[in-house]
Amino acid sequence: MTRADEFQELRPLLFSIAYRILGSVSEAEDAVQETWLRYQATATRPASAKAFLSTVVTRVSIDVLRSARVRREEYVGPWLPEPLLTDPYQDPARSAELADSLSMAALLLLERLSPLERAVFVLREVFAFDFRAIASAVGRSEAACHQLAARARRHMAGGRARFEADRKEREELAERFFGAFREGEVDALTELLAAEVRMVGDSGGKAPRFRPVIVGAEPVARVLATFVPLVIRGAGAVEPRRVNGQPGAVFRDRDGRVLSAWALDIGGGRLRTIHAVNNPDKLRHIGPLADAWAALREANRAPRPGS
Repeated sequence: MTRADEFQELRPLLFSIAYRILGSVSEAEDAVQETWLRYQATATRPASAKAFLSTVVTRVSIDVLRSARVRREEYVGPWLPEPLLTDPYQDPARSAELADSLSMAALLLLERLSPLERAVFVLREVFAFDFRAIASAVGRSEAACHQLAARARRHMAGGRARFEADRKEREELAERFFGAFREGEVDALTELLAAEVRMVGDSGGKAPRFRPVIVGAEPVARVLATFVPLVIRGAGAVEPRRVNGQPGAVFRDRDGRVLSAWALDIGGGRLRTIHAVNNPDKLRHIGPLADAWAALREANRAPRPGS
């Protein structure tokens, strides 16, 4: 097997590691590409391609994350991870851990960790690397990695949601939510909201938004009541998709171009958080982009139903 063959075989794993460390599709892809360049430039072929490439992509991702954290502190409005529609790496033995670690809620919790804690947590808790391999990847002793993992687990456990929902419950509620959205049934949407529901919008200052964070069933319902008619009048499409392993949707304009991606957190029979990614820079990998400002103007000009 050639180096290129080895790399392509491991590429899904490398991207999945990088994405969970970085929370960015574009940055993860760049980290994987840099890993390939370093693999090509290595004079001697390593005994284990998986160990070598995992180490390189982890170290590259840690370096990128350290600089990215500074940029995120200056970000306009709330920062959300770039939405991922499909995780390229699949492992039946780790399916639960892989899915849980991909959610918007989990990635936002990971943002609270230091770059080293985040990398150690991802390698250990998500991908089940042993501590010897983790120590090599992050350049710390095994004892230090045990401590980093313990701290990371405490932080993650402390921020977990109190409400759990099985996959069937989440899918059924999301189907009802987006069905009501397409039909413009605001009352039906409102019935699905938890009392303390949060709607978080990430526009990065580059797309229309209502308010950065909206809390409470009544305020969120008011925003939905405003947003639903705009989508309907603009003849846009609501395309249900799994976003970061959770129920969600991609919103498109009348020409099929991407406007927004939403991920839903669901538990206790209610919708608890709507994460809406509107920043076009975070949607390029999904497909051709719409001009959100133009779509909004067009929707406002369109005749209202019954008029």
